[in-house]
Amino acid sequence: MNAPSRAGPRPARGRLGAPSSGTQGRAASWTRFSAWLECVCVVTFDLELGQALELVYPSDFRLTDKEKSSICYLSFPDSHSGCLGDTQFSFRIRQCGGQRSPWSINDRHYDSGAPVSLQKESSHYFGYVYFRQVKDSSVKRGYFQKSLVLVSRLPFVRLFQALLSLIAPEYFDKLAPCLEAVCNEIDQWPAPEPGQTLNLPVVGVVLQVRVPSRVDKPDCSSLKHCGHENLLLTPLVLSSVHELDLFRCFQPVLTHVQMLWELMLLGEPLVILAPSPAVSSEMVLALTSCLQPLKFCCDYRPYFTVHDSEFKEFTTRTQAPPNVVLGVTNPFFIKTLQHWPHILRIGEPKLSGGLPKQVKLKKPSRLKTLDTKPGLYTTYTAHLHRDKALLKRLLGGLQKKRPPGALAALLRTHLLELTQSFVIPLKSVTPWKSPPQIRPFHQDDFLRSLDRAGPQRTCILKGDWLGLYRRFFKSPHFDGWYRQRRKEMAHKLEALHLEAICEADIETWMKDKSEVEVVDLVLKLREKLVRAQGHQLPVKEETLHRAQLNIEMVIGSLPKDLQAVLCPR
Repeated sequence: MNAPSRAGPRPARGRLGAPSSGTQGRAASWTRFSAWLECVCVVTFDLELGQALELVYPSDFRLTDKEKSSICYLSFPDSHSGCLGDTQFSFRIRQCGGQRSPWSINDRHYDSGAPVSLQKESSHYFGYVYFRQVKDSSVKRGYFQKSLVLVSRLPFVRLFQALLSLIAPEYFDKLAPCLEAVCNEIDQWPAPEPGQTLNLPVVGVVLQVRVPSRVDKPDCSSLKHCGHENLLLTPLVLSSVHELDLFRCFQPVLTHVQMLWELMLLGEPLVILAPSPAVSSEMVLALTSCLQPLKFCCDYRPYFTVHDSEFKEFTTRTQAPPNVVLGVTNPFFIKTLQHWPHILRIGEPKLSGGLPKQVKLKKPSRLKTLDTKPGLYTTYTAHLHRDKALLKRLLGGLQKKRPPGALAALLRTHLLELTQSFVIPLKSVTPWKSPPQIRPFHQDDFLRSLDRAGPQRTCILKGDWLGLYRRFFKSPHFDGWYRQRRKEMAHKLEALHLEAICEADIETWMKDKSEVEVVDLVLKLREKLVRAQGHQLPVKEETLHRAQLNIEMVIGSLPKDLQAVLCPR
């Protein structure tokens, strides 16, 4: 059985990974570091072992053998990619042993304020990779091959790519001392605070980022400008910690963006065969982000290999394909996953003045094992009509040489409005407005309401919306949305209940109540106060203060013996 993720120190190779007498003392000081990263890994190529984990930092971070193996194999492009020079990509692996426990107060605080799609992963790790492969005559194989990997639970792909582009070249030149200094700098960063703009110094550069908040309006989640007059260095401003350039990622599939959006909405199994891990991982992350503000509730692997521990689970033919989006580069998967309903084959990205050559829709029967041509191989028929006006605007923007960022923003806005148009009817008929009881959601009632309150009120697209909703109700994303919605409303009702108690005349209420009822009120108030102070209920500081005063007042009215029980010294 694999050991838990943080069960204790384990010796690792390399100076940074070696145990020392100060290990336990240093471990206590990594609170700020762990708010951003779980650990930093270096993976190298060993002539005898193949990919090998050279070091893990901090040295006391515990990875299971299965996690180590996954990180090693996923940190190198496979032999089909032929990546020379420097390459960045990402992967996502299942944490062995389930959710980390205990979940820290800082994690709960971050998750309570972050959009649901950007909350910390509870059972998976993200790996952000900077891989270098260059000719080196001093090495037996003739090549220097090494990867620097940031392991995190945060889906901040833009931030960690920028961080790697600063620290990886330095590390490859200076090795261990540089990495130790970088980790110590990260351990001085403020914790990620939703809604706040943060300055993050590292290797002589200040990264300025804004952490998105769940109360952001769609056009306010990115960082446009922030003063830096108090900084010694002009910061490197990142417009977003997580958003990729959707236009660049979707260039070969722009004519099928809405069909792909539907496949993501319905949680359909999809394989993406790409020429490199960089293209594969960016396409997967772009697809899974196009449902925002909905959280993508299915599994997804930006880069996946035949060595992955879930290989047999995902490729078995004894049951239906799982609800997973897989990014792969090995053509072997075409044969192994021929039974999957949707396969997207994309070629090398080609940049030109006009709209790039688009992949065509093809029947799965036309799949060939090794020489499969680019295309979207599926029998799926889209429920919504293609938005020709969107393609026209994108093509016009290309011809007018509009900035790539503007085209990406146009595409992201289109997908955001499409998702919002789909979700708004669900919110409007969900009977949350009759507290304190939350009534169940009835699909038939909702479908009957679409004629008068459907997405046609906010979206010009025509098509079979009814059929799309029927399939959505059977998908993991409806279950995820419904659970999140009930949770939010339950917390809101609890918060309103706490506010109502604080505003009530408790002294008058207590006059005709027994001691048992009064003690019960104290216990319930304390329970709500603990939940609210743990950032699990949306209440104001003023309400928390009044609740504490009420608790003290009620306890003071009780006999001394009960006061001693409720407030032990």
